[in-house]
Amino acid sequence: MSRELPAHIARLADSAGVPWSGRDLSGGGNPLHTFDGDDGLVTAQIDSARRRLLAGETDEAGFVNSLAAQRLFAPVLASGTGDAAHGDKEAEIALITLRASDGRTAMPVFTSVQALTDWHSQARPVAAETERIMLAALAEGAELAVLDPGAELTFVIRRPAVEALARGGTWTPSYQDREVAETLAEIPESCPSVTGLRLSPGPGIITEARDGTRVLGGGAGPELSIGVVVESGTDEVGVRLALAAVQAAAEDIPLLRERADSVQIRLVRNEREVQV
Repeated sequence: MSRELPAHIARLADSAGVPWSGRDLSGGGNPLHTFDGDDGLVTAQIDSARRRLLAGETDEAGFVNSLAAQRLFAPVLASGTGDAAHGDKEAEIALITLRASDGRTAMPVFTSVQALTDWHSQARPVAAETERIMLAALAEGAELAVLDPGAELTFVIRRPAVEALARGGTWTPSYQDREVAETLAEIPESCPSVTGLRLSPGPGIITEARDGTRVLGGGAGPELSIGVVVESGTDEVGVRLALAAVQAAAEDIPLLRERADSVQIRLVRNEREVQV
């Protein structure tokens, strides 16, 4: 079910009016939840990683990889005449997906029941390990997972990271990936006037918490920045041709398409930078 939903709805009970506080979310009491004894709160590992991220003590990769093997919640909405949450087989449930500003499909994912119900009052939580949640996101055609939308810290998990978590593996951002850097290092040889490339984190990785704290990770903008160094004395036409050549060469690299969610190409020359 893909639709625009309210960004933030304050609510302290589920859609049936039952308070979440102190509620037992064990498998027997909730057919959408199979973690016996779970209190629905954020896990200790994710809570610690989030605190360290906000304090600048870990980076984007450290936080994303902390999600592995943790319990998360996916939101579903019931449809039909019955009540899926109370075992009515005539009712159907559908995962919620969203449309990102750039047109891509995104799946909201939550670290706690409270964060989920604050975001959407009618959604019900389905708990599962991170790997299963990310597999579900991919099955829904989502290219992004958005962790805790509307909460104190909303964090975008990019497609390569979603795929890595779905495999149960470790994610390395493209701007830290040695294989990506080695592959891109061959580009200047085939591009006129290009003498080198400078790789760095893109400006789009940064996001802000609700209190204004800037976080190095979780943004939805360009992930990898490719700085293009050109020969001294190259005129503006030559610069444009060089940038276009680098962009075309980068688009032909399968490894880059696989491991980079989005790329920014810019000119680096005498402290000047021009984006393309």
